[in-house]
Amino acid sequence: MKSASAIVLALAFGTASAFAPSRVASRGQVSMEATPCGINGFGRIGRLVARIMVKNPETELKLINSGASAEYMAYQFKYDSIHGKYDGVVEVDGDSLVIDGVTIPLSHTRDPAEIPFEKYGATYVCESTGAFLTEASIQPHLAGGAKKVIFSAPAKDDSKVIVMGVNQDEYESSFDAVSCASCTTNGLAPMVKAINDAYGIDEALMTTVHAMTATQKVVDASSNKDWRGGRCASGNIIPSSTGAAKAVTKVIPDLQGKLTGMAFRVPTADVSVVDLTCRLAKSTTYEDICATIKTNSETSQKGFLGYCDEPLVSTDFESDERSCIFDAGAGIMLNPNFVKVVAWYDNEWGYSNRVVDLMVHMSKIDAGVASPFSVASASSGGMDKDEINAYIAKVKAEVDVIAKARS
Repeated sequence: MKSASAIVLALAFGTASAFAPSRVASRGQVSMEATPCGINGFGRIGRLVARIMVKNPETELKLINSGASAEYMAYQFKYDSIHGKYDGVVEVDGDSLVIDGVTIPLSHTRDPAEIPFEKYGATYVCESTGAFLTEASIQPHLAGGAKKVIFSAPAKDDSKVIVMGVNQDEYESSFDAVSCASCTTNGLAPMVKAINDAYGIDEALMTTVHAMTATQKVVDASSNKDWRGGRCASGNIIPSSTGAAKAVTKVIPDLQGKLTGMAFRVPTADVSVVDLTCRLAKSTTYEDICATIKTNSETSQKGFLGYCDEPLVSTDFESDERSCIFDAGAGIMLNPNFVKVVAWYDNEWGYSNRVVDLMVHMSKIDAGVASPFSVASASSGGMDKDEINAYIAKVKAEVDVIAKARS
């Protein structure tokens, strides 16, 4: 039988998935204003981005470029060790994939100048090879018909960095290339923004406990750049560096010089967790922080920032679409200005959803139409200031009930 506190938690907040942004279950009718997309690179992120695009009526996947054969690409798309078998029909027709009856042309070249973006009308391109991460290097993409290029990784130059739910309104149509940052930056920045906006962060350290990735070694091998990184991924906890904290300061400039961090690579297949310890400018309580996060997760940062007050573990967040899910039960406060907060993120699926959201957002802005992701369009339920304050008070009361139930 569930404890009283568990019942309170379930009634007040529901399950972890209850706050995930709604997505269409099947492609159905493609929007007349669907973003015409292309993908260069069919690795871990490229494949997941493709899965998301074919189910999203706001995107139309026009072309995929990969060195693999059509048959192997169909196999890679259909089967996934973490996110499961694709829920639909995957076929091959000549040199095209046919997914749920929709034909997606393929090309197979390592030279971006030869990718036929213009021929197939793929104007918004997800660059997921990891090889072209500067504005200079994507000039062949643009010359070949791409209108905009979105890096599914941190840029290696000063290209604009956009983290959805944080600074998406800074996008300008004059940008040719935009970086979606990293999965960890997306897993950290929405929570940092919510806390910094409400209380101010004077200084902070973060640690990401990160699942294994393809760059790691299956057995002990060599890595001249990072000796520890050359050790067996499945048998070790490996300290590592991360640029995620520094990247957060690119999207929240107020925090420059105030935030840094590190990583531990751990032997799990997917889902990571970030630990942020910060000194706050404004005194508060942990319950107030929880209420602030929950309010943002249901209004201005809905779909990007999540809130959870159930005792969950990493596998419970597999295939979660949100960037960052605040774990109310895992944080702790030392004093009114010093707090540790924790957030989960699916470093594969959550991040891939943000890449697609960014592409849609850019295309809407470029077309001069309202983006559903603009801050001005963020859901507040049409509430005025007094109603918003009343709503926040209601959330705080709910959080207090949970805090008492847990004590």
